[in-house]
Amino acid sequence: MSETSFPLNDLSRRRLQTVLAITTLALSVASTLFLLLFADRVGFNISLTIRDRLTLGFSTVFSRFVIFAAVLIFVVGAVIISFMVFVMMSQRVKDIGLLKAAGCPNDLLFGYFFTELLIVALVGCVSGVALGVLADIASTNLSGGAGLQFSQKPINFWLVLLVFGVFFVFALILGTKPILDATRVEPAKAISPMYSFGLTKEPGFNVISKSGFTMKMALRGLSRHRSATVRVILCLTTIFILITVAVAGGIIASQTSQNWVENAVGKDVVVVGHREMCDQFELLLAKFYESRQVGQFNYSDQRYSIPQGLADNLSSITGVTAVDARLVTETNVTEISGYLIEPDTQATVPIGDTREGESVVIGLDPAKTLNQWFLNGQFLKDDESWQAVIGDSISQSMFTMPLNESIEILNKTFDIVGVCLDPINNGKITYVPLKALQNATGISRPNIVMIRIDPSSDRTEVLTQIRKSAKAANPEFDALDLQETLNNSLDFLNYIWAAIMLMPLIVSATASLSLFCYVILAINDQRQEFGIIRAVCAKPGTVARIISMQSFIVLISSYAAGVAIGIILTLMILMQNPLVTSCSVLEIVGWLLIALTTTFCFSLYPAVKFSRRPILEIMAST
Repeated sequence: MSETSFPLNDLSRRRLQTVLAITTLALSVASTLFLLLFADRVGFNISLTIRDRLTLGFSTVFSRFVIFAAVLIFVVGAVIISFMVFVMMSQRVKDIGLLKAAGCPNDLLFGYFFTELLIVALVGCVSGVALGVLADIASTNLSGGAGLQFSQKPINFWLVLLVFGVFFVFALILGTKPILDATRVEPAKAISPMYSFGLTKEPGFNVISKSGFTMKMALRGLSRHRSATVRVILCLTTIFILITVAVAGGIIASQTSQNWVENAVGKDVVVVGHREMCDQFELLLAKFYESRQVGQFNYSDQRYSIPQGLADNLSSITGVTAVDARLVTETNVTEISGYLIEPDTQATVPIGDTREGESVVIGLDPAKTLNQWFLNGQFLKDDESWQAVIGDSISQSMFTMPLNESIEILNKTFDIVGVCLDPINNGKITYVPLKALQNATGISRPNIVMIRIDPSSDRTEVLTQIRKSAKAANPEFDALDLQETLNNSLDFLNYIWAAIMLMPLIVSATASLSLFCYVILAINDQRQEFGIIRAVCAKPGTVARIISMQSFIVLISSYAAGVAIGIILTLMILMQNPLVTSCSVLEIVGWLLIALTTTFCFSLYPAVKFSRRPILEIMAST
């Protein structure tokens, strides 16, 4: 017998089990690889850094989900390969007994089945890598068709090699134990029809009362398959945690992050200023979702100054609900270290350093601002205070504990009172009171005006009136409607969350495959009992109900644990201040019920097919 021909023949003889094992492993590898490649291409990755899109705050949120989903998919893959190898070996125990009876030593048997594991692991990982790379290429092409341009850099070979190596090694490690256990079974036990690998066998079959017959038989079968039951419950629980995080976390996080951007940019907001200033402001916002390089721009050019009285004229237009004049500039900023007081010793502990960086600085009147940022801390109090609210990218890249430190702008010191999530300039933004910035820069007038339009008014007509007023003050002035830029930012977030949610949902198909394998295993080990039940005039539907009840008990146990843990992880760990609406709750419930129903329905097929077999075929099946 060839050392390679036996494993290949054995795998081809059991095609269904082989295909299921390879498919589940391939889905896990493909999902993990796609998530990591997608994150690297979009602009965030497992190092929690940002290159040319998003902000550090948004990048951290996305990266946290990607890391957790990738780890969870890896755990799912590890548990599944262990379960699949267990199922494969449970069907080969009698072959092992015959080979042992013919004089085949344990080490040679282990070599045969370990070769099978090598083949399954290699084919599954290679297929998964191919699917993951193809999914990344398809995602890039689809994003281009949707108007979202991502980096066209070559695929990270080392990342592909890392995912392949980790899954391959752990598949071999976790698949080895079931093989060792199976090859150590005594020949007499292995050949005996009363023995089943991993099964707690009772001394005989006892007819039980008709009352609760289906439930009692189902529970009895589950207790007898204790090892397999525990394995499949663990496997399904992990998968449902992944599904819950992907669905609930994705929906809640998507709505929350879009709400952050919408409030930071503002709905129904128009920017009035010099054409060049409007173009520059749009460019600063577009850096959130596009790889754009912003060149040097002279914000202090007198041509950009808002003429006296323009703000009042704009506020008098019917349909304009608020006017917010701002001064925008860009300059070098410096961290000024602060200190903390130890509660026990009352000693002062210095924090921070003197790190420097570039920031867009915007001066505004806190009482007139149109925006509502997601803040850590508080917003500016009045128009003359020497306070600052910094963006999340500056906060994470330049400061240790920003709320206990200060920032130097144009040789003036501002106390940091808040950290905001803002898409402008990738979060490299600082807000200070308007008068304070005017004093620091020596510029007396603002250079842009933010306007909010009443959503119930005729938007086109209001925009026409705003542009007329702007051009009347200065022919070079114009009005920029930020709605398109806001929609592009929201579409970008939608695309990212859709991709993050999609891959875990694809790997969730392994829940159906795992339960399918468990049902086949349970049917094979209980065929004699089911044959006896049929022989005493039980209908095929009775057998189908018993098997289906076993599947349902396993599934609902895993579902309850997985959903509960997944929601806790989503609300308490993965997302701060989540925005949960009644619509999002209904959407989450709907998707989770679809996942539960689909998985259960998929498991009914082998139960129904087996129950319709003739009694003699049921008793004789292997």
